[in-house]
Amino acid sequence: MYLPKFLFANFFFKKWLYLLLFLIFFSYNFCDFEQCFQDLQAGPIIVFGLKDEWTKVGPNPITNGKILSSLQVRLRASFGIQAELMNLYLLPPQHRSFVDLLLRCTRQKDLQKGKAIHAQLLRTGSFSSVYLTNSLVNLYAKCGSIVKAKLVFESITNKDVVSWNCLINGYSQKGTVGYSFVMELFQRMRAENTLPNGHTFSGVFTAASSSPETFGGLQAHALAIKTSNFYDVFVGSSLINMYCKIGCMLDARKVFDTIPERNTVSWATIISGYAMERMAFEAWELFLLMRREEGAHDKFIYTSVLSALTVPDLVHYGKQIHCLALKNGLLSIASVGNALVTMYGKCGCLDDAFKTFELSGDKDDITWSAMITGYAQAGDSHEALNLFYNMHLNGNKPSEFTFVGVINACSDIGALEEGKQIHGYSLKAGYECQIYFMTALVDMYAKCGSLVDARKGFDYLKEPDIVLWTSMISGYAQNGENETALTLYCRMQMERIMPHELTMASVLRACSSLAALEQGKQIHAQTIKYGFSLEVPIGSALSTMYAKCGSLEDGNLVFRRMPSRDIMTWNAMISGLSQNGEGLKALELFEELRHGTTKPDYVTFVNVLSACSHMGLVERGKVYFRMMLDEFGIIPRVEHYACMVDILSRAGKLHETKEFIESATIDHGMCLWRILLGACRNYRNYELGAYAGEKLMELGSQESSAYILLSSIYTALGRSDDVERVRRLMKLRGVNKEPGCSWIELKSQVHVFVVGDQIHPQIVKICSELRRLRDHMKDECYESFNDTNSMTLYI
Repeated sequence: MYLPKFLFANFFFKKWLYLLLFLIFFSYNFCDFEQCFQDLQAGPIIVFGLKDEWTKVGPNPITNGKILSSLQVRLRASFGIQAELMNLYLLPPQHRSFVDLLLRCTRQKDLQKGKAIHAQLLRTGSFSSVYLTNSLVNLYAKCGSIVKAKLVFESITNKDVVSWNCLINGYSQKGTVGYSFVMELFQRMRAENTLPNGHTFSGVFTAASSSPETFGGLQAHALAIKTSNFYDVFVGSSLINMYCKIGCMLDARKVFDTIPERNTVSWATIISGYAMERMAFEAWELFLLMRREEGAHDKFIYTSVLSALTVPDLVHYGKQIHCLALKNGLLSIASVGNALVTMYGKCGCLDDAFKTFELSGDKDDITWSAMITGYAQAGDSHEALNLFYNMHLNGNKPSEFTFVGVINACSDIGALEEGKQIHGYSLKAGYECQIYFMTALVDMYAKCGSLVDARKGFDYLKEPDIVLWTSMISGYAQNGENETALTLYCRMQMERIMPHELTMASVLRACSSLAALEQGKQIHAQTIKYGFSLEVPIGSALSTMYAKCGSLEDGNLVFRRMPSRDIMTWNAMISGLSQNGEGLKALELFEELRHGTTKPDYVTFVNVLSACSHMGLVERGKVYFRMMLDEFGIIPRVEHYACMVDILSRAGKLHETKEFIESATIDHGMCLWRILLGACRNYRNYELGAYAGEKLMELGSQESSAYILLSSIYTALGRSDDVERVRRLMKLRGVNKEPGCSWIELKSQVHVFVVGDQIHPQIVKICSELRRLRDHMKDECYESFNDTNSMTLYI
């Protein structure tokens, strides 16, 4: 279509804006676009920042189609789908003003005013133009009223491609829920012989990127190639985004390498895709390729590549990006500064993160959240809490992400009171309903031991996700409520919630604590059914479960089949062997670890010394105790001293044990004297036992066993006054004897027995069986210890 030159003489069309609108209109037909370019002067292009492209075109723009295409791309990028609605010159003046008003309402998200205009159109009967109805569909869709948009759309008798695009793009913003509607509209559109354009495909690909169903997106990809829309840079960018969101990076890279022209969105999208898939090195290489080919310095690309470089081994690449951002003046942009703070924080470079944070001019909630989260993830939770306090003093309003970061900090240090205060602050700010925030709260309460509050948070949400289920199950397992953890897992299965690896690891931990081998085997079968590999943490949890349940052969089989083992896996296997009478094998496994690539930690030596204790290997235990510091630089802790005391005590070297305790260079509290007291009872060294018991009394022990043992020792020594004194001291300090507890697993059900429990449904049969066993022990000449021999037999 040829653009009449007399139009340019008209005063109306001398306005720069309307000349540009004409240019947009004709850009949908490339030949008309070129003709329009010949009729226009350079003025409007320069006004809208396209002077460089116009200079490259020169006096004969048609000779350089690539530059014209670039101009077309930039114009469409600026106006998007609204450009399709702005053919005002084909409308009567009264309709033109309505379309202009509706577009203004859409840009301002003013739905109420848009509804008023809609009502006026209905009253005046000015509803015949497809441009008006398209504008209404676009208004309702962009303002989130998708149902009304659908009603207006269905009322259009002569739908054009813009009608379909407005509704498709509206549904594409609804995530997974909107995907089925988008595909239905796309199929109807094709059935009604309406040819899709670039905006159609962009909407379809956007919808497909948020759905686990990929077939519709693949079909649209094929159709885009068939209709030549694939070569549109916006369609290509949307397609790259779809493949990145569904995790198909090979396909995303193929599309990226195939599209004839790339813009900033294309580069940023593919780099962000690599970041989401934790493919940091690939993102870095693509950034270098972009600099060689384009030389562009865009904030979106910088933030995308920085989000990928959150791996400590690649922090030097992040520092290079930092230098480039400084060189090109991008550090003043908040998003770039926030990405740098996040990158340094996740890489553990807290000093660099804090320097960047301090140099940030206008700190927004994302800046504060990034720094607080960085401290929390690095284990410096106290500093994270201080920073949150400073944020509050500075008058910055925290976001939900800030609350999540600081609540995680409270979880790490068990700061229950601070966590409750932050919970109250978040309620005041109105952030309680978000599921990720509720998950952080449940995790915090569970780790702080407040399971009642954790369960309240869990029950508050009607449809908890798998992360919340896992946090609650893990909380029960960590706090010894293992039966409840298994019950909750069974309920999760009944609700058909698909578990992930951490869920299974938490359930297996509960089975380990209960020594519930049969249930553990069932969980193992489920991990195979769900397709989980023997990587950490599943493999580690399985080997630990089998080892603690005494099934060492199965535990070793899982251990050997694991493709990689972390130190926790080694520790679990060594501990399992040690606790099940295979101390020598435990030490052999330690030697294998010692000469391998994995470095032992302090827990490893606790297990090794425990194995020496069970096997009576005194001299070898002393060697390992010295090896900790001399060979691995591990400073002995209270647990290691306790193991050494146990080694010496079990061997009967009680006086050497006393000297070892008194020469200890750490604050061991009461645990070492408690071990010596038990050993003195076993070896009937009452004088030394009385000495250890009095040490515990001086330190204010709150454990009933210490008072009972000391009282029995004084009884054996015939010191009745001391017996009465210990009993009075026990009563004065409010120390009560804790009831004994045991449990067995029978037919996949755990039965718990507690001393003094009279509510068990089979208590009569239990007591009768205990009496029978006691009488049988007497008949077999079993000599029970009475008070004079330091022990009382309780039934």
